Amino acid sequence: MRTIPALLAAAAREHQDRIWLRTDEIELSFAAAWRQVAALARRLEELGVRPGQPLVITARSTPQHLLVILAATTLGAIAVPTDPRSTAAELSGLLHQLRGEVRFVADAEAIGTVRRVQATALLLEDLTSAAVDLGDDPPYPVDESDVAIMIPTSGTTGRAKLVMQTHRAYVLAGEGFPFWMGLDSTDRLMTALPLFHTNALAYSTMGSLACGAGLVLLPRFSASTFLESARRHGATSFNAVGAMLEFLMAQEPDAGSPLRSCYSAPAPDAARHREIEKRLGIELVCGYGLSESLYGLSWRRGTRPFGTLGHLRQHPTLGAVNQARVVDPQGADCAPGQQGELLLRNPAVATGYYGLPEETAATFQDGWVRTGDLVTENEDGTYTFVARLKEVIRRRGENLSPGEVEEALRACPEVLDCAVAGVPAGPFEEEVKAFVRLVPGAVATPADLAARLGLRLAAFKIPRFWQFVDDLPYTPTGRVAKHRLPTEGAEHDLATTIGEAHA
Repeated sequence: MRTIPALLAAAAREHQDRIWLRTDEIELSFAAAWRQVAALARRLEELGVRPGQPLVITARSTPQHLLVILAATTLGAIAVPTDPRSTAAELSGLLHQLRGEVRFVADAEAIGTVRRVQATALLLEDLTSAAVDLGDDPPYPVDESDVAIMIPTSGTTGRAKLVMQTHRAYVLAGEGFPFWMGLDSTDRLMTALPLFHTNALAYSTMGSLACGAGLVLLPRFSASTFLESARRHGATSFNAVGAMLEFLMAQEPDAGSPLRSCYSAPAPDAARHREIEKRLGIELVCGYGLSESLYGLSWRRGTRPFGTLGHLRQHPTLGAVNQARVVDPQGADCAPGQQGELLLRNPAVATGYYGLPEETAATFQDGWVRTGDLVTENEDGTYTFVARLKEVIRRRGENLSPGEVEEALRACPEVLDCAVAGVPAGPFEEEVKAFVRLVPGAVATPADLAARLGLRLAAFKIPRFWQFVDDLPYTPTGRVAKHRLPTEGAEHDLATTIGEAHA
Protein backbone atom coordinates (compact mmCIF):
# COMPACT_ATOMS: atom_id res chain seq x y z
CA MET A 1 0.00 0.00 0.00
CA ARG A 2 1.40 3.38 -1.01
CA THR A 3 0.42 5.44 2.02
CA ILE A 4 2.24 8.25 3.79
CA PRO A 5 2.49 6.39 7.15
CA ALA A 6 3.77 3.26 5.38
CA LEU A 7 6.43 5.32 3.61
CA LEU A 8 7.55 6.95 6.87
CA ALA A 9 7.52 3.67 8.79
CA ALA A 10 9.58 1.96 6.08
CA ALA A 11 12.13 4.80 6.12
CA ALA A 12 12.36 4.50 9.91
CA ARG A 13 12.96 0.74 9.73
CA GLU A 14 15.60 1.05 7.02
CA HIS A 15 17.49 4.12 8.21
CA GLN A 16 16.87 3.98 11.99
CA ASP A 17 19.07 6.52 13.78
CA ARG A 18 20.39 8.32 10.72
CA ILE A 19 19.43 11.99 10.85
CA TRP A 20 16.45 12.86 8.67
CA LEU A 21 15.20 16.32 9.69
CA ARG A 22 17.52 19.26 10.35
CA THR A 23 16.90 22.84 11.42
CA ASP A 24 19.01 25.36 13.31
CA GLU A 25 17.35 24.13 16.52
CA ILE A 26 17.05 20.35 16.21
CA GLU A 27 18.18 17.16 14.49
CA LEU A 28 15.69 14.30 14.30
CA SER A 29 16.41 10.77 13.12
CA PHE A 30 14.11 8.77 10.83
CA ALA A 31 13.14 6.47 13.72
CA ALA A 32 12.56 9.32 16.17
CA ALA A 33 10.44 11.20 13.66
CA TRP A 34 8.25 8.15 13.12
CA ARG A 35 7.80 7.60 16.85
CA GLN A 36 6.75 11.23 17.30
CA VAL A 37 4.35 11.07 14.35
CA ALA A 38 2.71 7.88 15.65
CA ALA A 39 2.39 9.40 19.12
CA LEU A 40 0.88 12.60 17.73
CA ALA A 41 -1.64 10.55 15.76
CA ARG A 42 -2.81 8.92 19.01
CA ARG A 43 -3.02 12.31 20.71
CA LEU A 44 -5.12 13.73 17.85
CA GLU A 45 -7.44 10.72 18.15
CA GLU A 46 -7.81 11.33 21.90
CA LEU A 47 -8.80 14.93 21.13
CA GLY A 48 -11.58 13.84 18.78
CA VAL A 49 -9.96 13.94 15.34
CA ARG A 50 -11.41 11.14 13.21
CA PRO A 51 -10.39 9.36 9.98
CA GLY A 52 -11.74 11.14 6.91
CA GLN A 53 -12.18 14.39 8.84
CA PRO A 54 -10.40 17.57 7.70
CA LEU A 55 -7.84 18.90 10.17
CA VAL A 56 -6.80 22.46 9.36
CA ILE A 57 -3.19 23.18 10.37
CA THR A 58 -1.87 26.73 10.29
CA ALA A 59 1.44 25.43 9.07
CA ARG A 60 4.64 27.31 9.64
CA SER A 61 7.80 25.68 8.30
CA THR A 62 8.84 24.07 11.58
CA PRO A 63 9.42 20.42 12.52
CA GLN A 64 6.44 20.51 14.89
CA HIS A 65 4.04 21.61 12.15
CA LEU A 66 5.43 19.07 9.68
CA LEU A 67 5.09 16.23 12.18
CA VAL A 68 1.46 17.16 12.89
CA ILE A 69 0.68 17.12 9.16
CA LEU A 70 2.22 13.65 8.91
CA ALA A 71 0.37 12.56 12.08
CA ALA A 72 -2.98 13.64 10.66
CA THR A 73 -2.41 11.50 7.56
CA THR A 74 -1.21 8.60 9.73
CA LEU A 75 -4.49 8.70 11.66
CA GLY A 76 -6.42 8.72 8.38
CA ALA A 77 -7.62 12.29 8.79
CA ILE A 78 -7.21 14.80 5.96
CA ALA A 79 -4.48 17.35 6.60
CA VAL A 80 -5.36 20.86 5.38
CA PRO A 81 -2.17 22.90 5.80
CA THR A 82 -2.87 26.60 5.41
CA ASP A 83 -1.05 29.91 5.66
CA PRO A 84 -0.49 30.85 9.32
CA ARG A 85 -0.73 34.50 8.29
CA SER A 86 -4.38 34.03 7.29
CA THR A 87 -6.82 36.56 8.69
CA ALA A 88 -9.94 35.66 10.63
CA ALA A 89 -12.00 36.42 7.51
CA GLU A 90 -9.87 34.07 5.40
CA LEU A 91 -10.09 31.28 7.98
CA SER A 92 -13.82 31.81 8.25
CA GLY A 93 -14.10 31.39 4.48
CA LEU A 94 -12.09 28.17 4.67
CA LEU A 95 -14.32 26.89 7.47
CA HIS A 96 -17.38 27.66 5.34
CA GLN A 97 -15.86 25.71 2.44
CA LEU A 98 -15.16 22.66 4.60
CA ARG A 99 -18.55 22.58 6.34
CA GLY A 100 -19.33 20.02 9.03
CA GLU A 101 -17.21 19.39 12.12
CA VAL A 102 -13.70 20.73 11.55
CA ARG A 103 -10.82 21.05 13.98
CA PHE A 104 -7.91 23.47 13.75
CA VAL A 105 -4.33 23.10 15.01
CA ALA A 106 -2.44 26.34 15.58
CA ASP A 107 0.60 27.45 17.51
CA ALA A 108 0.52 30.09 20.23
CA GLU A 109 1.05 32.88 17.72
CA ALA A 110 -1.91 31.94 15.50
CA ILE A 111 -4.32 30.42 18.05
CA GLY A 112 -6.03 33.73 18.87
CA THR A 113 -7.03 34.31 15.25
CA VAL A 114 -8.23 30.72 14.90
CA ARG A 115 -10.35 30.89 18.07
CA ARG A 116 -12.22 33.90 16.72
CA VAL A 117 -13.71 31.72 14.00
CA GLN A 118 -13.52 28.19 15.41
CA ALA A 119 -14.27 26.92 18.92
CA THR A 120 -12.50 23.59 18.33
CA ALA A 121 -8.95 24.90 18.20
CA LEU A 122 -6.08 22.71 19.39
CA LEU A 123 -2.88 24.35 20.60
CA LEU A 124 0.17 22.86 18.88
CA GLU A 125 2.36 23.17 21.97
CA ASP A 126 -0.12 21.06 23.98
CA LEU A 127 -0.05 18.29 21.39
CA THR A 128 3.69 17.88 21.41
CA SER A 129 3.98 17.88 25.22
CA ALA A 130 1.33 15.17 25.70
CA ALA A 131 2.47 12.67 23.06
CA VAL A 132 2.41 8.90 23.71
CA ASP A 133 4.69 6.35 21.96
CA LEU A 134 2.88 3.76 19.80
CA GLY A 135 5.76 1.71 18.41
CA ASP A 136 7.19 1.21 14.93
CA ASP A 137 4.30 0.10 12.68
CA PRO A 138 1.45 2.14 11.17
CA PRO A 139 -1.15 2.12 13.97
CA TYR A 140 -4.25 2.91 11.88
CA PRO A 141 -5.77 1.34 8.74
CA VAL A 142 -5.27 3.80 5.86
CA ASP A 143 -5.91 3.05 2.18
CA GLU A 144 -3.79 4.47 -0.63
CA SER A 145 -6.93 5.78 -2.34
CA ASP A 146 -7.94 7.82 0.72
CA VAL A 147 -7.59 11.58 0.50
CA ALA A 148 -4.50 12.48 2.53
CA ILE A 149 -3.91 16.19 2.05
CA MET A 150 -5.95 19.07 0.69
CA ILE A 151 -3.80 21.97 -0.49
CA PRO A 152 -5.44 25.36 -1.05
CA THR A 153 -4.44 26.48 -4.55
CA SER A 154 -2.08 29.47 -4.53
CA GLY A 155 -4.68 31.91 -5.82
CA THR A 156 -2.63 34.18 -8.13
CA THR A 157 -5.82 35.34 -9.82
CA GLY A 158 -8.59 34.87 -7.28
CA ARG A 159 -10.37 32.44 -4.93
CA ALA A 160 -8.45 29.39 -3.78
CA LYS A 161 -9.78 25.84 -4.17
CA LEU A 162 -8.99 22.85 -1.96
CA VAL A 163 -7.25 20.21 -4.10
CA MET A 164 -7.93 16.67 -2.86
CA GLN A 165 -4.84 14.47 -3.21
CA THR A 166 -4.54 10.84 -2.17
CA HIS A 167 -1.91 8.96 -0.22
CA ARG A 168 -0.99 7.17 -3.44
CA ALA A 169 -0.30 10.46 -5.23
CA TYR A 170 2.03 11.76 -2.52
CA VAL A 171 3.99 8.52 -2.26
CA LEU A 172 4.33 8.24 -6.04
CA ALA A 173 5.67 11.81 -6.07
CA GLY A 174 8.14 10.90 -3.34
CA GLU A 175 9.31 7.84 -5.25
CA GLY A 176 9.58 9.82 -8.47
CA PHE A 177 11.32 13.01 -7.36
CA PRO A 178 14.72 11.50 -6.45
CA PHE A 179 14.62 9.56 -9.73
CA TRP A 180 13.95 12.69 -11.77
CA MET A 181 16.69 14.63 -9.96
CA GLY A 182 19.33 11.91 -9.50
CA LEU A 183 19.19 12.03 -5.68
CA ASP A 184 19.97 9.28 -3.17
CA SER A 185 20.56 8.67 0.54
CA THR A 186 23.80 10.68 0.49
CA ASP A 187 21.91 13.88 -0.34
CA ARG A 188 20.35 16.51 1.89
CA LEU A 189 17.33 18.27 0.42
CA MET A 190 16.85 21.84 1.63
CA THR A 191 13.51 23.60 1.32
CA ALA A 192 12.53 27.16 2.13
CA LEU A 193 9.11 26.71 0.55
CA PRO A 194 5.99 26.72 2.74
CA LEU A 195 4.46 23.53 4.09
CA PHE A 196 1.05 24.68 2.89
CA HIS A 197 2.25 24.23 -0.70
CA THR A 198 2.58 21.02 -2.69
CA ASN A 199 6.27 21.36 -3.52
CA ALA A 200 7.68 21.17 0.02
CA LEU A 201 5.44 18.28 1.05
CA ALA A 202 5.25 16.12 -2.08
CA TYR A 203 8.76 16.58 -3.46
CA SER A 204 11.14 17.57 -0.66
CA THR A 205 9.50 15.74 2.27
CA MET A 206 8.21 12.63 0.50
CA GLY A 207 11.27 12.51 -1.76
CA SER A 208 13.66 12.53 1.20
CA LEU A 209 11.71 9.72 2.90
CA ALA A 210 11.57 7.60 -0.25
CA CYS A 211 15.32 7.69 -0.95
CA GLY A 212 16.59 8.05 2.63
CA ALA A 213 17.99 11.54 2.14
CA GLY A 214 18.17 14.22 4.81
CA LEU A 215 15.67 17.08 4.89
CA VAL A 216 16.72 20.61 5.84
CA LEU A 217 13.74 22.75 6.78
CA LEU A 218 14.19 26.52 6.67
CA PRO A 219 11.55 28.74 8.30
CA ARG A 220 11.38 31.02 5.25
CA PHE A 221 13.31 32.05 2.15
CA SER A 222 15.93 34.74 2.66
CA ALA A 223 18.20 35.41 -0.30
CA SER A 224 20.86 36.99 1.92
CA THR A 225 21.24 33.94 4.21
CA PHE A 226 20.21 31.06 1.93
CA LEU A 227 23.66 29.91 0.81
CA GLU A 228 25.06 30.24 4.32
CA SER A 229 22.23 27.97 5.52
CA ALA A 230 23.19 25.45 2.85
CA ARG A 231 26.79 25.46 4.08
CA ARG A 232 25.76 25.17 7.72
CA HIS A 233 23.53 22.15 7.08
CA GLY A 234 25.53 20.51 4.28
CA ALA A 235 22.59 20.76 1.85
CA THR A 236 23.18 19.33 -1.61
CA SER A 237 19.92 20.12 -3.42
CA PHE A 238 17.04 22.58 -3.18
CA ASN A 239 13.84 23.56 -4.93
CA ALA A 240 13.09 27.06 -6.18
CA VAL A 241 9.97 28.67 -7.60
CA GLY A 242 9.10 32.05 -9.00
CA ALA A 243 11.80 34.69 -8.63
CA MET A 244 13.87 32.90 -5.94
CA LEU A 245 16.82 32.24 -8.24
CA GLU A 246 16.83 35.83 -9.46
CA PHE A 247 16.88 37.06 -5.86
CA LEU A 248 19.88 34.79 -5.21
CA MET A 249 21.59 36.10 -8.33
CA ALA A 250 21.09 39.68 -7.09
CA GLN A 251 23.25 38.96 -4.03
CA GLU A 252 26.97 39.62 -3.91
CA PRO A 253 29.05 36.73 -5.35
CA ASP A 254 29.32 33.90 -2.80
CA ALA A 255 32.30 31.81 -1.80
CA GLY A 256 30.49 28.61 -2.67
CA SER A 257 28.31 25.99 -1.00
CA PRO A 258 27.80 22.22 -1.02
CA LEU A 259 24.72 22.65 -3.24
CA ARG A 260 25.02 20.75 -6.49
CA SER A 261 21.50 20.74 -7.94
CA CYS A 262 18.26 22.69 -8.00
CA TYR A 263 14.79 21.94 -9.31
CA SER A 264 13.05 25.10 -10.48
CA ALA A 265 10.17 26.53 -12.46
CA PRO A 266 9.69 28.38 -14.71
CA ALA A 267 12.59 27.72 -17.09
CA PRO A 268 14.84 30.68 -17.96
CA ASP A 269 16.30 31.10 -21.43
CA ALA A 270 19.52 29.28 -22.27
CA ALA A 271 21.89 32.18 -21.57
CA ARG A 272 20.38 32.95 -18.18
CA HIS A 273 20.23 29.26 -17.34
CA ARG A 274 23.98 28.95 -17.83
CA GLU A 275 24.64 32.15 -15.86
CA ILE A 276 22.68 30.79 -12.88
CA GLU A 277 24.48 27.46 -12.97
CA LYS A 278 27.92 29.08 -13.18
CA ARG A 279 27.26 31.66 -10.48
CA LEU A 280 25.65 29.27 -7.97
CA GLY A 281 27.72 26.21 -8.88
CA ILE A 282 24.69 23.98 -9.44
CA GLU A 283 22.99 21.91 -12.09
CA LEU A 284 19.63 23.55 -12.72
CA VAL A 285 16.83 21.15 -13.66
CA CYS A 286 13.57 22.70 -14.80
CA GLY A 287 10.11 21.22 -14.78
CA TYR A 288 6.42 21.67 -14.33
CA GLY A 289 3.89 20.37 -11.86
CA LEU A 290 0.72 21.52 -10.18
CA SER A 291 -1.33 20.67 -7.12
CA GLU A 292 -3.85 18.89 -9.35
CA SER A 293 -1.18 16.57 -10.81
CA LEU A 294 2.04 15.81 -8.92
CA TYR A 295 3.37 14.10 -12.06
CA GLY A 296 3.99 16.71 -14.72
CA LEU A 297 7.09 17.44 -16.78
CA SER A 298 10.83 17.61 -16.07
CA TRP A 299 14.13 17.66 -17.85
CA ARG A 300 15.57 14.18 -18.17
CA ARG A 301 18.98 13.67 -16.64
CA GLY A 302 21.70 14.27 -19.19
CA THR A 303 19.51 16.42 -21.46
CA ARG A 304 19.61 20.21 -21.84
CA PRO A 305 16.32 21.29 -23.49
CA PHE A 306 16.77 24.96 -22.57
CA GLY A 307 13.64 27.05 -22.19
CA THR A 308 11.31 24.03 -22.11
CA LEU A 309 9.35 22.27 -19.38
CA GLY A 310 10.99 18.97 -20.32
CA HIS A 311 9.54 15.52 -20.96
CA LEU A 312 6.75 13.68 -19.19
CA ARG A 313 7.74 12.52 -15.70
CA GLN A 314 7.57 8.76 -15.27
CA HIS A 315 8.00 6.39 -12.34
CA PRO A 316 11.37 4.70 -11.61
CA THR A 317 9.90 1.17 -11.38
CA LEU A 318 6.33 1.36 -12.69
CA GLY A 319 7.51 2.91 -15.95
CA ALA A 320 5.26 4.98 -18.21
CA VAL A 321 2.37 5.99 -15.95
CA ASN A 322 2.01 9.59 -17.18
CA GLN A 323 0.30 10.71 -20.41
CA ALA A 324 -0.24 14.12 -21.97
CA ARG A 325 -2.41 15.70 -24.65
CA VAL A 326 -2.32 19.18 -26.15
CA VAL A 327 -5.80 20.19 -27.32
CA ASP A 328 -7.45 23.11 -29.08
CA PRO A 329 -10.57 24.90 -27.72
CA GLN A 330 -12.79 22.24 -29.30
CA GLY A 331 -10.88 19.41 -27.61
CA ALA A 332 -9.11 18.15 -30.73
CA ASP A 333 -5.46 17.13 -30.49
CA CYS A 334 -2.97 19.73 -31.69
CA ALA A 335 -0.09 18.99 -34.01
CA PRO A 336 3.48 19.46 -32.71
CA GLY A 337 4.32 23.15 -32.63
CA GLN A 338 0.66 24.20 -32.38
CA GLN A 339 -0.46 25.96 -29.21
CA GLY A 340 -3.07 24.23 -27.08
CA GLU A 341 -4.10 23.43 -23.54
CA LEU A 342 -2.05 20.79 -21.73
CA LEU A 343 -3.98 17.80 -20.32
CA LEU A 344 -2.38 15.19 -18.05
CA ARG A 345 -3.46 11.69 -16.96
CA ASN A 346 -1.60 9.65 -14.32
CA PRO A 347 -2.12 7.97 -10.91
CA ALA A 348 -1.11 11.20 -9.13
CA VAL A 349 -3.99 13.28 -10.50
CA ALA A 350 -6.18 14.75 -7.75
CA THR A 351 -9.66 13.43 -7.13
CA GLY A 352 -11.17 16.90 -7.47
CA TYR A 353 -11.89 20.10 -5.55
CA TYR A 354 -13.49 19.67 -2.15
CA GLY A 355 -17.15 20.68 -2.14
CA LEU A 356 -17.02 22.12 -5.67
CA PRO A 357 -18.67 19.61 -8.04
CA GLU A 358 -19.03 22.01 -10.98
CA GLU A 359 -15.39 23.13 -10.86
CA THR A 360 -14.34 19.50 -10.45
CA ALA A 361 -16.35 18.41 -13.50
CA ALA A 362 -14.88 21.23 -15.58
CA THR A 363 -11.26 20.40 -14.68
CA PHE A 364 -11.20 16.60 -14.22
CA GLN A 365 -12.61 14.69 -17.18
CA ASP A 366 -12.31 10.95 -17.86
CA GLY A 367 -9.13 10.68 -15.83
CA TRP A 368 -7.54 13.74 -17.47
CA VAL A 369 -6.86 16.99 -15.66
CA ARG A 370 -7.12 20.22 -17.63
CA THR A 371 -4.14 22.26 -16.51
CA GLY A 372 -5.33 25.61 -17.85
CA ASP A 373 -1.88 26.15 -19.39
CA LEU A 374 -1.13 26.81 -23.04
CA VAL A 375 1.87 24.86 -24.30
CA THR A 376 3.40 23.59 -27.52
CA GLU A 377 4.70 20.06 -27.95
CA ASN A 378 8.11 20.00 -29.60
CA GLU A 379 9.43 17.44 -32.08
CA ASP A 380 11.72 15.92 -29.42
CA GLY A 381 8.84 15.21 -27.03
CA THR A 382 9.47 18.18 -24.76
CA TYR A 383 6.89 20.86 -24.08
CA THR A 384 7.26 24.65 -24.05
CA PHE A 385 5.10 26.84 -21.84
CA VAL A 386 3.23 29.67 -23.58
CA ALA A 387 0.79 31.18 -21.07
CA ARG A 388 -1.92 30.60 -18.52
CA LEU A 389 -5.19 30.44 -20.44
CA LYS A 390 -6.83 32.89 -18.04
CA GLU A 391 -3.92 35.33 -18.33
CA VAL A 392 -3.74 35.60 -22.12
CA ILE A 393 -4.08 39.25 -23.12
CA ARG A 394 -5.97 40.10 -26.31
CA ARG A 395 -4.62 43.34 -27.74
CA ARG A 396 -5.84 44.76 -31.05
CA GLY A 397 -6.86 41.37 -32.36
CA GLU A 398 -3.68 39.60 -31.23
CA ASN A 399 -3.22 37.20 -28.31
CA LEU A 400 -0.07 37.62 -26.23
CA SER A 401 1.42 35.89 -23.22
CA PRO A 402 2.27 38.01 -20.16
CA GLY A 403 4.91 35.43 -19.29
CA GLU A 404 6.79 36.05 -22.52
CA VAL A 405 6.90 39.79 -21.85
CA GLU A 406 7.94 39.19 -18.23
CA GLU A 407 10.78 36.92 -19.34
CA ALA A 408 12.06 39.60 -21.71
CA LEU A 409 11.83 42.23 -18.98
CA ARG A 410 13.70 40.09 -16.46
CA ALA A 411 16.54 39.80 -18.97
CA CYS A 412 17.12 43.56 -18.56
CA PRO A 413 19.94 44.03 -16.02
CA GLU A 414 18.08 46.83 -14.22
CA VAL A 415 14.99 44.69 -13.55
CA LEU A 416 14.84 42.59 -10.36
CA ASP A 417 11.30 41.36 -10.92
CA CYS A 418 8.17 42.32 -12.80
CA ALA A 419 4.58 41.46 -13.62
CA VAL A 420 2.64 42.06 -16.80
CA ALA A 421 -1.15 42.24 -16.86
CA GLY A 422 -3.97 43.29 -19.14
CA VAL A 423 -6.02 46.41 -18.41
CA PRO A 424 -9.41 47.13 -20.02
CA ALA A 425 -9.36 49.10 -23.29
CA GLY A 426 -12.86 48.79 -24.71
CA PRO A 427 -15.16 45.83 -25.47
CA PHE A 428 -13.19 42.55 -25.71
CA GLU A 429 -9.88 44.41 -25.85
CA GLU A 430 -7.07 45.09 -23.42
CA GLU A 431 -3.92 47.13 -23.17
CA VAL A 432 -0.68 45.82 -21.69
CA LYS A 433 0.66 47.14 -18.40
CA ALA A 434 4.03 46.36 -16.81
CA PHE A 435 4.75 46.57 -13.09
CA VAL A 436 8.52 46.78 -12.62
CA ARG A 437 10.68 46.35 -9.54
CA LEU A 438 14.18 47.65 -10.26
CA VAL A 439 17.45 46.35 -8.85
CA PRO A 440 18.36 48.60 -5.88
CA GLY A 441 20.30 51.60 -7.20
CA ALA A 442 19.46 50.92 -10.85
CA VAL A 443 18.00 53.65 -13.06
CA ALA A 444 15.76 53.01 -16.07
CA THR A 445 12.82 54.75 -17.69
CA PRO A 446 9.80 53.10 -19.31
CA ALA A 447 11.07 54.31 -22.67
CA ASP A 448 14.46 52.64 -22.02
CA LEU A 449 12.88 49.32 -21.15
CA ALA A 450 10.30 49.45 -23.92
CA ALA A 451 12.98 50.13 -26.50
CA ARG A 452 14.99 47.17 -25.23
CA LEU A 453 11.93 44.92 -25.40
CA GLY A 454 11.46 46.02 -29.00
CA LEU A 455 14.68 44.19 -29.85
CA ARG A 456 13.19 40.89 -28.62
CA LEU A 457 9.43 41.08 -29.01
CA ALA A 458 6.88 41.83 -31.71
CA ALA A 459 5.53 45.37 -31.60
CA PHE A 460 2.09 44.48 -30.23
CA LYS A 461 3.66 42.86 -27.14
CA ILE A 462 5.35 46.05 -25.87
CA PRO A 463 3.51 47.39 -22.79
CA ARG A 464 1.80 50.74 -23.13
CA PHE A 465 1.40 51.40 -19.40
CA TRP A 466 4.27 51.20 -16.91
CA GLN A 467 4.41 51.45 -13.13
CA PHE A 468 7.57 51.23 -11.01
CA VAL A 469 7.02 49.64 -7.61
CA ASP A 470 9.14 49.12 -4.50
CA ASP A 471 7.80 45.59 -4.11
CA LEU A 472 5.42 43.14 -5.74
CA PRO A 473 2.76 41.05 -3.99
CA TYR A 474 3.75 37.38 -3.92
CA THR A 475 1.93 34.19 -3.14
CA PRO A 476 3.61 31.97 -0.51
CA THR A 477 5.06 29.93 -3.41
CA GLY A 478 6.96 32.88 -4.86
CA ARG A 479 4.69 33.75 -7.76
CA VAL A 480 3.37 37.25 -8.29
CA ALA A 481 -0.23 37.49 -7.01
CA LYS A 482 -1.62 39.44 -9.94
CA HIS A 483 -5.02 40.00 -8.35
CA ARG A 484 -3.18 42.03 -5.68
CA LEU A 485 -1.15 44.25 -7.98
CA PRO A 486 -1.40 47.93 -6.97
CA THR A 487 -4.20 49.92 -8.56
CA GLU A 488 -2.83 53.26 -7.41
CA GLY A 489 0.49 54.94 -7.99
CA ALA A 490 2.43 56.76 -10.67
CA GLU A 491 1.62 55.32 -14.08
CA HIS A 492 3.50 56.10 -17.28
CA ASP A 493 1.60 56.03 -20.59
CA LEU A 494 3.81 55.55 -23.61
CA ALA A 495 0.98 55.88 -26.13
CA THR A 496 2.49 59.05 -27.63
CA THR A 497 6.08 57.72 -27.71
CA ILE A 498 7.29 54.14 -27.71
CA GLY A 499 3.87 52.57 -27.18
CA GLU A 500 2.28 54.36 -30.14
CA ALA A 501 5.20 53.48 -32.38
CA HIS A 502 4.74 49.80 -31.56
CA ALA A 503 0.94 49.78 -31.61
